[in-house]
Order: sequence, then structure tokens, then C-alpha cells
Amino acid sequence: MCYDQSCAYCAEGARLDAFGIKIAEMPMSKLILFKEQSHRGRVIVACKRHVDDITQLSREERAQYAEDVSRAAEILHEVFKPDKINFGAYGDTMHHLHFHLVPKYAGEYEWGDVFSMNPHLKELSQVEYDELIQSIRVKL
Repeated sequence: MCYDQSCAYCAEGARLDAFGIKIAEMPMSKLILFKEQSHRGRVIVACKRHVDDITQLSREERAQYAEDVSRAAEILHEVFKPDKINFGAYGDTMHHLHFHLVPKYAGEYEWGDVFSMNPHLKELSQVEYDELIQSIRVKL
């Protein structure tokens, strides 16, 4: 469903590996673990279609994409029990519709403030990434 092979979300491979790990395909999106885990459980929900803006989706696609984002958030609440999830949809430099779902925990890093896009504070081992991914996958 993706069309731009220069896009990390479409092409996957090394471009995606630079910042994320694909967890699973959802009906209208790809669920991706963000490698920088200063907010435990942070994921990206990237639309399967290469569009720049949610308004470029049909009504049905938009509804399904919103359902995917909501389902991902439900899973994050269930697995990680954050106090709040921040939803970020920017795309200034990555022209592909995607939402960052950023679990926030009271009293911890950036509580009460906007999350940093990529602070490079917490990278995990492959085993730790695998454990996070598995804890999400079993709920899909």
C-alpha cells in the first residue's frame, strides 16, 4: 500500500532501522517501536499509504487509521500503565502520515512538557527491544 521507496516507512529496511523496529501490521498502518525509549513503550503508528496528511485519506481509510491509532494506545495503556499518552503528528521532515504515541509517567522525564522528538537518552539492548515488542504483539 506504500508507494515512495525513498520513505523509511514505505521502504523499511535500513531507513527504518535507523530509528525504529517494526512490531506488526495493522489494518491501515504499521506499528513501529521507536528505538529511543526515554518514554517506555513509545511507538509510531505509520499509515500504510504514503500520504502527507490525514485529509488525503478516504473517509473509510481515515476511520480505519484512527481505529489503529486508538488500538495502539489501548495496548500501551494496558501494557505500560502510563499516566498519560501524548499523541504527536508532525511530519515537517518526514512527509508520511504517522503518529508518535508517547507514554508519559508522572514525575518522570518531561512530565508536564512536550516530548522531545529524539533526545538520544535511552537506547536498549536487542533483548530489551524484543521483550517490549513481544509485550505489545501479544495484545494485538
